[in-house]
Amino acid sequence: MHGVFRVTEPQTGHHYYDPAARTVQTSSTHALVRQAGATVTGTARGSTPGGTGSGRDPRAAEAHVPENRSPTLRPPCYRPRHEARPAAAVDHDDAGVRPGALTPDCPKPRGECPGASSRGHSPSAKRPARHEAKKPKAQGQEETTMHDHRRLGRELELFDTDPLMGAGLPYWLPAGAVVRHTLEEYVREAECRAGYRHVYSPVLGKRELYEISGHWDHYRDDMYPPMRLGAEEVVLRPSLCPHHALVYRSRSHSYRELPLRIAELGAMYRAELSGVLGGLTRVRAIHLNDAHIFCTLEQAAEEARGALELIARAYADLGIGAARYRLSLPGEGGKYVADPQLWGRATALLRDVLAASGLDYEEAAGEAAFYGPKIDVQVVDGAGREATLSTVQIDFHQPARFDLHYIGADGARHRPVMVHRSIIGSVERAVAHLVEEHGGALPAWLAPVQLVVLPVAEDQQEQARAVVHEARARGLRAEHAGPEHGSLGARVRAARLVPYQAVIGAREADGGLAALRLRDGRRPGPLPVDDLLHRIAARIGARGTVLWE
Repeated sequence: MHGVFRVTEPQTGHHYYDPAARTVQTSSTHALVRQAGATVTGTARGSTPGGTGSGRDPRAAEAHVPENRSPTLRPPCYRPRHEARPAAAVDHDDAGVRPGALTPDCPKPRGECPGASSRGHSPSAKRPARHEAKKPKAQGQEETTMHDHRRLGRELELFDTDPLMGAGLPYWLPAGAVVRHTLEEYVREAECRAGYRHVYSPVLGKRELYEISGHWDHYRDDMYPPMRLGAEEVVLRPSLCPHHALVYRSRSHSYRELPLRIAELGAMYRAELSGVLGGLTRVRAIHLNDAHIFCTLEQAAEEARGALELIARAYADLGIGAARYRLSLPGEGGKYVADPQLWGRATALLRDVLAASGLDYEEAAGEAAFYGPKIDVQVVDGAGREATLSTVQIDFHQPARFDLHYIGADGARHRPVMVHRSIIGSVERAVAHLVEEHGGALPAWLAPVQLVVLPVAEDQQEQARAVVHEARARGLRAEHAGPEHGSLGARVRAARLVPYQAVIGAREADGGLAALRLRDGRRPGPLPVDDLLHRIAARIGARGTVLWE
């Protein structure tokens, strides 16, 4: 499952990640691995771990065991990490830039759904001084090398790519699927509590659909070409917005039903150029946490404020922060809907929302969607590179294009306002940012393995397995790592990214106890097993980043 738990003897010098030091170290020297070729722009192409282009098995080197040594055994959660691969094995999505780096010289597509900005970077925009103070350049350079989500993602066995699937089309491994599923369920629960209703819609649509929405005129270069099916042409959708407009239009609505909040975690597709693909931040198949709120003009500002509050709560639980808020406005050229009155009304509403929320923000021309302005929530990586993670938009354009309406209190037809919003943006970009922000040590509620139980000797194996069984019964993701997998010290080091480690020795076994070690180095001490599991489950259920109280 979780490939970070590598067990080796100290003399082998294999690498592991130290969350306290926030560096990659070796088990023998505790020295930095990357002493050569470590730059802000990324790892040397010949040493990038996780590439699959050569078709070689990264574990092939582990098959040979010297005659004077016995092979190191590993339980399922202690799979070996991927070793560094030769230059021929570099991924097809390696574009010669740091994985996740945003490429400013590529044209930015217009009209993206919330949180799906494939560039999200304004070369001319200067970050506020408060962010520069938090991350000095020298420190940012060092952390960029250590916190490359593409390298960590493969070492932790979260995701990978294969040239037969194609560049920009990563697949999720079991540990990564756990993280993704947990994140998706968190968002769904938050949306349900906020009154959203979830739908599913197809990933294909007739070309006519996108001609009506305006995507075909303003966004065609970033869409896949149509596929002919008989007399019709269908397209992989670049956005969920038109589908949700049709969902709303399928029924008549009264003003009493508004606001109507429709949410979906759905797939969409962007024809990204191969030169700008990288890891999870720049992909061609995007899974977006999207929602559209259909409301009256009087309700629009309040709905947008509510969306910003949802985003803030999610960031707190995920242990990440917004670098800044950006009001994205149209720029020059014909990429935008030509309706000055529409732009003026939507921009004024978003300015009011930001002011009422007490948020400092900067305005940026040329960053709007093709159909309207938006509030972009910007995040920054260790090197100071900026990306859009979440957005809130107010849209007058698509309700008019699809002739949406509701019946007002006066019995007449009225046009609703469409508020687009996304809490975490695309799942791919959200996970990439989380991995880099936390250096692989994800918050306990998101971690692929939350508890590892470590019996000191064979005599405590039965008690350890019973603790794992009980932990799983309480909904915890728990694993057992017995002495057959190495010394206690080696097992503790291997499980260093697991939030909770429960050690069971002879005294603990006799007293029905377990000695708890926390990932941050604290040792609350021996606790009754029932109390221990209850407190861990309570902390995980509360989400957030606090390990112990």
